Amino acid sequence: MFLLFHHRHAQPRRTSGPQRPFLFQAAFFGGLLWAWAGSPQSLHAQGFVPGTGQRIAEVGDDFEDEKWSYIANEPKSSEENDGQERLPAGRSTNGRWAEGLKRGQPDVVKRVPTPPGGIPDSKGSMLLMSLYTGVPGVFSGQTHQDDFICLVDQRIGGSIAVSRSPSVVAHVYIPTWAKWERRDGNSFCFRAACDAWTTKPSRGFFGFGGSQTVLDEYWPGLMFYFHPGDGDKIKDYCSIMVRAGQNGGDFRALDIKEPGWWTVGMSFTPDGQVHYYAHAGVAPLSVQDHIASETPYGMRCEHLKCFFFDVLNGDNGNWSTPWIVDDCFVYTLQ
Repeated sequence: MFLLFHHRHAQPRRTSGPQRPFLFQAAFFGGLLWAWAGSPQSLHAQGFVPGTGQRIAEVGDDFEDEKWSYIANEPKSSEENDGQERLPAGRSTNGRWAEGLKRGQPDVVKRVPTPPGGIPDSKGSMLLMSLYTGVPGVFSGQTHQDDFICLVDQRIGGSIAVSRSPSVVAHVYIPTWAKWERRDGNSFCFRAACDAWTTKPSRGFFGFGGSQTVLDEYWPGLMFYFHPGDGDKIKDYCSIMVRAGQNGGDFRALDIKEPGWWTVGMSFTPDGQVHYYAHAGVAPLSVQDHIASETPYGMRCEHLKCFFFDVLNGDNGNWSTPWIVDDCFVYTLQ
């Protein structure tokens, strides 16, 4: 699904903020104490707090490098809609981000000043925004999405087994309601590419039916769903939706009534479950921020391959909502 890149770049490091070792340790041991205090199944029932353990330095981004830039190599790909993969694909100059070839990258990808209330000492964040989410230069009048990939497996030499208990964390800025595309539906997604063993039909000897067990990719995540008000008594707000339940359906986890920063994360346990966390603000996630634990589509996760963002709009001449993210990282407990 994704075009991935190898590229070396010296990674800037922030001297303060929520990624300090003390906070890693506090969250890590706090998470363990909580698990021990509960039932023997607690760790797997509700997972562990995303962002605990060791951060993988080779992947993710804090956008603090003032020279951070993105080479779009337009026009973008739209293989899902017209079968066209337009190479070379877009990529960031630090080698950490790339265009998804199935749907193409957002039309705007750039470093911007961190909005108020962000991570302490953060000077830079990343803006994602789209006009054409289907075929470039053509409006379809239907909702489409662009994919923006944080390269993980290609940068570290392979996917991360759930036996290592990986997790992903991102900080997302909810813009003021006046800046939202006036469309009821998903506007932005924070998702992971995972794989799981599934059984599929195959043709056996002499043409008789059979089956084979293969690793199949799927994409759990958290969606920001906009509910436009009526300009009077019904106010604008958005919901965080979980993808997905065991039956494959999305469901509503919580509502956001005020703009501002949110911290979201997912953790992946050895039993194959995906655990979802979110809270307002930029502080590290905690046990209290757990919103769901699921086996999406009935698929038990074996590996985390990467994470990515989706930007959606109506593909009708109206720009998408402007989305800003900061400090997007991957961690492992082992």
